[in-house]
Amino acid sequence: MPGNSTGNAKRVVQRGLWFEEFELGAVYEHRPGRTVTEADNVLFTTLTMNTQALHLDAAYSAGTEFGEPLVNSMFTLSTLIGLSVAQLTQGTIVANLGFSEIKFPHPVRHGDTMYAETLITDKRESKSRPGQGIVTFEHTARNQHGDVVALAVRQTLVHKRPVVPAQEG
Repeated sequence: MPGNSTGNAKRVVQRGLWFEEFELGAVYEHRPGRTVTEADNVLFTTLTMNTQALHLDAAYSAGTEFGEPLVNSMFTLSTLIGLSVAQLTQGTIVANLGFSEIKFPHPVRHGDTMYAETLITDKRESKSRPGQGIVTFEHTARNQHGDVVALAVRQTLVHKRPVVPAQEG
């Protein structure tokens, strides 16, 4: 029966990729993008106790070389990583192992939309944790004009595909 959500309907659960599914050199484009609002910036900045006037004080920011408040770079980094989760690591990650080479070549401003992509630069099986592997991501965020606003290299520990026991027949 059309529209029946029970019975023998095929079920698909959204998840990230198992270790075996990551391909070296593959670039994953993460969509949709995320438009950053002033409220996002103020909330994140105050929640994290970052009292930098460049993020919170419009009068102060107007007197800087930027002429307006800028989005907190830690929000930019968090959003960059967050944009990749559904496609790459949702339910398959064990842990973040570390970040390196974090850069913010251009500022993010209120109203900018961030788009992210991830290049797989390395992967290897874990030597100490059977059933898991280490994947290195190179994440890049661009604004709506194509300007790179954030770069980060991240290593993660990811589950291998679970072994399904053979059914007796």
